[in-house]
Amino acid sequence: MQFWKLSLCAGTVSGAFASATWADDQPAAPAAAALAAPAFSIGMEGPIAINPTPFTVKSALPLLGTVTINGAVTGFGLWQDNPSVGDKHGQFDLTNGQVLIEKTDGLVQFFVDVGTYSFPALGTPYLPSAKAVNVNFGAIPMAYLKLGPTSDFSIEVGKLPTLIGAEYNFTFENTNIERGLLWNQENLVSRGIQLNYTKGAFAFNLSLNDGFYSNDLSYVTGAVTWTINPANTLEFSAGDNTRKVDTSNPATPVLQNNSQMYNLILTHTDGPWTFQPYIQYTEIPALPQLGAGSASTFGGALIVNYTIPATAKLDEFSLSGLSLPARFEYISSTGQTVNLLYGPGSNAYSLTFSPTYQFQIYFVRAEVSYVSAASTTPGFGFGADGNGKTQTRGLIELGALF
Repeated sequence: MQFWKLSLCAGTVSGAFASATWADDQPAAPAAAALAAPAFSIGMEGPIAINPTPFTVKSALPLLGTVTINGAVTGFGLWQDNPSVGDKHGQFDLTNGQVLIEKTDGLVQFFVDVGTYSFPALGTPYLPSAKAVNVNFGAIPMAYLKLGPTSDFSIEVGKLPTLIGAEYNFTFENTNIERGLLWNQENLVSRGIQLNYTKGAFAFNLSLNDGFYSNDLSYVTGAVTWTINPANTLEFSAGDNTRKVDTSNPATPVLQNNSQMYNLILTHTDGPWTFQPYIQYTEIPALPQLGAGSASTFGGALIVNYTIPATAKLDEFSLSGLSLPARFEYISSTGQTVNLLYGPGSNAYSLTFSPTYQFQIYFVRAEVSYVSAASTTPGFGFGADGNGKTQTRGLIELGALF
C-alpha cells in the first residue's frame, strides 16, 4: 500500500438490464463434476477461492451481455508487540467491504471495484479502512474499460492493478492476510493504458501509467509470462519512470515513484503443494532536488501452500477446506541518505504462517508473523521510540465471498 511505503521514506449499470438471476438457479452440474471458479479479472492467489456461483445480470443490450457481480466482506483482529508511534497493540477492523462488477467476454469488457478496504502489511503501522480509502485510491479503487477485438489481444484503460509483484492488493486475494516486506516497495494501482497480447505459451503486457498513483503519466511497466507446462509458470516484470518527478502525497511515495522495479517469479504446483519463489530488485536514482542520494533494494521470498486433500480426516472429522500457507522473505537496502526499510542500509527478514479454512463462500484464517530488522537507524525501527528491531503479530480474519 502506497501510504505505508511513504511512511518508510526518510524525511521525505441499471436500466439496460432485462433480467437478473443467481447463477445457482441454473441447471445443476452433474454430481460428480466440481464447480470451476469463474473468470475473475484481478486474480486470486489462493488458497481462498472466489465464489463459484456469483450473482449474474443478463442485459437486453447485446454489447453488455452478462455481467458478473462478486463481493467480499472481511474483518480481522490484530495484536502486536512493539507498535510504532500512532499504532496500537490491538485493534479490530473491517478489512474489505467491496462489490466487484465485471464483464469478461466479448468486444467490450469492464471491471469496477466499489467499497472499502485496507492494506495490512508486515512491519508497518496498520491504517484502518475508514482512513485507508481516503488516503489511497478512493471508494472506487479500480475501474477500467477493456476492448478485446481478438481472443489474443486487448486494450485496457482506467485505474489498473499493477503488473509488478507476486502479491495482489486485497487480503482475500492473497495467501497471507498481511502483504510482505517486498510488496512494500511496489506500486498497487495506476491510472493509464495497458496492452495485452498472448502467443502460444507466452503472455505479454505493456502499460503507460502514473506509477505510484502520481497523476503523472510517465511510468512504464511490463510483464512477460511463460506457461512452461500446466505445473510451472515463469514471469518477469519491470517498471521505470521515464522522467524524474517530485510528486509526493500519502498515496505517492516520492522515492519509490522514481524507482526502477524488477521481479522474477516462478510458480510451481505439485498436487496439493504450491511453491512460489521470487526475487525483486529496485533502484532509485539520486534526486538532488530532494537532497536524496541513490539507493537500491534486493530481496527474495518463498511462498508455500499445502492444501489438505479432501479425503483427509482427523478423528473422523473431515479436513477438506483446510490449507497451510507460509511465507519467508529477506530484503536488504543500500544508500547513505535514503531510508527504504528501517534506516539507510538496513535489512530485514520475515516469517509468516497463515492456516486457512474455507467452507463454501465463508472462510476463517489465523496468522502469526515475525519481522526482524538489522543495521537499523535509531528512530526508524519498531516501538514508540523507533529503536526496536523485531515485531511479532497475531491475526484472525473472518470473511465471506459472495
